[in-house]
Amino acid sequence: MACLVLLVSCSLPHAYAQSGDLVQFESAPVKPTKFQQQRAKATGKTLVIPPGTPIRGYLVAPKGSGPFPAVVVLHGCSGITRGIEGVWSDRLASWGYVALVVDSLTTRGLKETCTKSISRWQDAYGALEFLSRLPIVDPGRVVLMGFSDGGRATLWAVALGGVEVLMDRKFKAAVAFYPPCSRSSGNMSLTTLILVGDLDDWTPAKDCQKMMSQRNGEGSPVVLVIYPGAHHAFVSADLQPGLQVFGHRIEYNEVAARRSVEDVQAFLLEAIQR
Repeated sequence: MACLVLLVSCSLPHAYAQSGDLVQFESAPVKPTKFQQQRAKATGKTLVIPPGTPIRGYLVAPKGSGPFPAVVVLHGCSGITRGIEGVWSDRLASWGYVALVVDSLTTRGLKETCTKSISRWQDAYGALEFLSRLPIVDPGRVVLMGFSDGGRATLWAVALGGVEVLMDRKFKAAVAFYPPCSRSSGNMSLTTLILVGDLDDWTPAKDCQKMMSQRNGEGSPVVLVIYPGAHHAFVSADLQPGLQVFGHRIEYNEVAARRSVEDVQAFLLEAIQR
């Protein structure tokens, strides 16, 4: 197995040497919209599509030749952590999924995106394209899963009528752990599961509840699950005890973590059978 040690100098849980095979691919290039194409044609200009950004990731696969369903995993703003993405990639593989944990930071020379967000939906679709070309993956059954800032990118990537309309390949379903819901309409292009703690003061559950109340009925089903007594990053077993980071509480919650595992497993089984 190839490994890469990631060093993060911030007050968040440190990133670590991720298990799995180190792979490389490109983020999805931004395709021109129909309006841009029409405009270019009318003015006689040639549209130049910039290439995607080189990205690395870590691939963990079940035993066997497949083809298996797969999950693209997007980390939080501090990068890949042992208590979240590492645990989940191994767990997904044990359930029979190929897991690709996307590293959105290293090739960009970044240590964190907690203080300044970057666009990561292109990484998600680049990972989807990469997985879809692997013989062990069923390209029609690839799910997108993101944590915190990765959850933000997940909701953005699958928003109804958003960037997903520019992509040739589509995800089957989406899972977002404690994403910021305040900037989302809640209308999704595919079935989506959102998981958040009721004590989360970084990406508050009330914002997700408000988002759900404002949904206009368009798009695919969205399920919101709120876990009592849980703070931000409640699935991270590294956070025992919890920490104050950027003025917010992040802390492991055993009950919420266990229930979220059960909820995600049931959701994935149902989603990939559709």
